[in-house]
Amino acid sequence: MKIGSEAHKELYCRTFVESHKAFEPEELPWPELDGVYLERLRSIPFWADALKTEQEAGVMVNACAEAADDSLVREAIALQGYEEARHGRLIEHMIERYDIPIERLPVPEVPADVEQAFIHFGYGECLDSFGAFGLFEIARQAAFLPEPFFRIFDHILQEEARHIVFFVNWVAWRQVRRRRGVKPLRAAHSTWHYGKAVRHLLSVIRDADNRNEGFALGGGTTFMDDLTARQFLSTCIQENHRRMSGFDARLLQPRLLPALARTALAGLKLIPQRKSRSHAAHRHSEA
Repeated sequence: MKIGSEAHKELYCRTFVESHKAFEPEELPWPELDGVYLERLRSIPFWADALKTEQEAGVMVNACAEAADDSLVREAIALQGYEEARHGRLIEHMIERYDIPIERLPVPEVPADVEQAFIHFGYGECLDSFGAFGLFEIARQAAFLPEPFFRIFDHILQEEARHIVFFVNWVAWRQVRRRRGVKPLRAAHSTWHYGKAVRHLLSVIRDADNRNEGFALGGGTTFMDDLTARQFLSTCIQENHRRMSGFDARLLQPRLLPALARTALAGLKLIPQRKSRSHAAHRHSEA
């Protein structure tokens, strides 16, 4: 299948639309929490940021859908806008249900350039989702909260997986339509936008540190005190593969961050061996 073709558009849009799950946040089987579990839920530092992000995304993505000139693409982007807004409603309901203290948030505004805002958001979502897949599984393995809680948020993470697969295919299709679809140009475009997303993420982490909050990739220690970088990367890679393996193999998938994580993990795996060899050499010289 040729990327950017009508068949490609039909596949990535239909796959997204037909995999939508209908539910209302208020009707989900929220568990009763008290004692240590309630304290743990309230201790998670990024609920306000998550709510702000999802509310802004719902407004922005819906505006982007209205600007789309292809009816099928418009339908798919509008559905993502609905799902982003629903994520916001879910987090808001959870905050109210469990009395999680957060500051009052401003009303989201529509960006001046909604398409560029959608592109910036999409690359950021690719970055955030890779880390979120790993953090979610780490928290689940640690039984940080009751299992019914993880079942609820598993649906949300699967929607995020659908969003990023839809996004990378939409971006590629858009570039082909604009005669920028050759692979080197697509790769350069992705790398540039990933760079912007990384800089934005780092600024968010710095802001969170200034507020004495954990955030994003560094939040793993909230769920597991002895979490290592090797364990974190390994879990992210494993969970990303598990979620991505369910999609049609003809669709594009986010590749950059998983590849960088595999490279970093391979380097980390060499460190104990180097230490071991160094220690052995030291002992030999003493003998």
